[in-house]
Amino acid sequence: MDETFLFAARHLAAAFLALPEAAAGHSDPIIPILLTLVFLTLGAAFGGRLMGWLKQPAVLGELLLGIAAGNLGYMFGNRVVTVLREGDSVRRIAEHALTNNVNLPQAVQAILPAGESAARVAAALAGPHGLSYISVYSFVDLLSRLAILVLLFMVGLETNLGEMRRVGRSALQVAVIGIVLPMLLGLGVMWLLQPSSFIARDLFVGGILTATSVGITARVLRDLGQERRDESRIILGAAVIDDVLSLIVLAIVSGLAVSGSVSLLGISLISFKAAAFLAGSLSIGIWLTPRLVRRLAGAGIQNLKLLFGWSFAFFLAWLADRSGLAAIVGAFAAGMILNDFFDRELEGLSLRALLSPVESLIVPLFFVWMGLQVKLESLFDAKVLLIGSALTVVAIIGKLAAGLGSPKGHRLAVGIGMIPRGEVGLIFAGIGKSIGVVDDGLFSAVVVLVMVTTLLAPVLLRWVFAEKPAAPAPA
Repeated sequence: MDETFLFAARHLAAAFLALPEAAAGHSDPIIPILLTLVFLTLGAAFGGRLMGWLKQPAVLGELLLGIAAGNLGYMFGNRVVTVLREGDSVRRIAEHALTNNVNLPQAVQAILPAGESAARVAAALAGPHGLSYISVYSFVDLLSRLAILVLLFMVGLETNLGEMRRVGRSALQVAVIGIVLPMLLGLGVMWLLQPSSFIARDLFVGGILTATSVGITARVLRDLGQERRDESRIILGAAVIDDVLSLIVLAIVSGLAVSGSVSLLGISLISFKAAAFLAGSLSIGIWLTPRLVRRLAGAGIQNLKLLFGWSFAFFLAWLADRSGLAAIVGAFAAGMILNDFFDRELEGLSLRALLSPVESLIVPLFFVWMGLQVKLESLFDAKVLLIGSALTVVAIIGKLAAGLGSPKGHRLAVGIGMIPRGEVGLIFAGIGKSIGVVDDGLFSAVVVLVMVTTLLAPVLLRWVFAEKPAAPAPA
C-alpha cells in the first residue's frame, strides 16, 4: 500500500476525532453538517480504496471504516460520534422532547436504556451544542435514506425483465429455496436462542437472512472474469428474482412489525398489496412511460433523462409508501420500468451513467452510516455473540442449499454465489432498526453476518472456479 494513502488515512482519522467537535459551536448551523459529510465521504473513499487493494468489495471497507470511526470516536469521547451512533434513537429522543415538553437529557432517559452510553448521550445533548448534534444526525439520516432509494433504483435499472424470463426454471428454483430455507432457519435460531422474543422480530430476522446482494455478486463475477459462465447466469438471474421476493418479504415483515400482530389475513393482505403494486406499476409503467417520455422529448427540456428518471423513482417510492409498502419497493420498480427503453428513446449518456456520480457520492455514505451505528461493546454480550454466530452459520447453509435448485455440476458455485448479503441485508437491518424491531445487539450481530458472508463469497468463488472448468449449459 502506497505511503500517500497511509499518510492521508492517518490525518483523516486524527481530523475525524478532533474537528467536528470544535465545529459544532460555529454560528452557522450548516458547518458541522458540512464537516461531517467531508469525513463520511473521504472515509468511504479510503475504506473502498483499502478493500480494492485487498481485492475485496468496497462495501466492506466502508462498513469497517464506519465501525472503526464510531467505536474509536466513542472511546475517545467525541460527542458528535457519541450521539450519531445511537441511530434512529436520536430521532425518537427529539420527538419525545418536543411532544412531552421536556429537555433533551430527560428525553434520553425516557428513550435509551440506563447505562454509560445513555449518560454520555445525555451529557452531549445537555451542552450548548446539543441541537447542532441533532441537526447533524437528521441530515445524515435523511441522506442515507435517500441513498437507499438511489441504490435500489440503480439495481432496478440493471434488472432486465426479458433476461429474467430467459434464465428459466433453474434460477427460479434457486431463488425460492434461497428465500424459504434461510427464513425457516432464521426463525428456528430465534425460537431456540430467544424464546421470549416476539414473533415480528423473529420474522424480521428471518427476512434479513433471505436477502442476496446481486450488486456484490455481479461485481465479484466481473472481477473474476467469469460473468459469461452458465453458473454465473443462473446466479445473477436467481439473485435478481431473490431481490424481488425479498422485497415482498420485507414489505410483509415490516407491516407485521408496525402493526404488532400476526394473522393469516394480515400476511395475505400485505402479500397481495406488494404483488399488486409490483405487477400494476410494471404493467402500467411499461405501457404509459414510453408515451409520456416521447411527448416530453419534444418539449425541449434540458437534462430530461436525468430529471424524469429521478422524479419517476421518487414518485413510485412515495406511491409504494402510500400503499403501505417499503419505499424501496417503488424505487426498484421504477428502475425495472425505465431500464433499456429509456436509453433507446432519448439520446445521450445512459441513465445509469448519469446517475453514477450521484450513486458514488451518497450510496457509500449509507454503508459508513450503518457501520457507525455498530456498537462493538454489545457483541461482548455472550448471548448476542451466540445469536450472531448462529445466524451467520444458518445464513451460509441456507444459501448453499439453494444451489440444489440448479442443474448438477453448477450447484456448489451457484450456492456460493448466493451467499453475500451485502447492501440488501444492511438495508433490511437499517429499516428494522428504524422501526424499533431490531435492537442494538441484534443490529450489530446482523452487520457482522453481512460482513462475513460478503467477505466469504469472493474467496470461495475464486476457489471453486479455479477448481473446475465451465460446465455445459443446462438443458
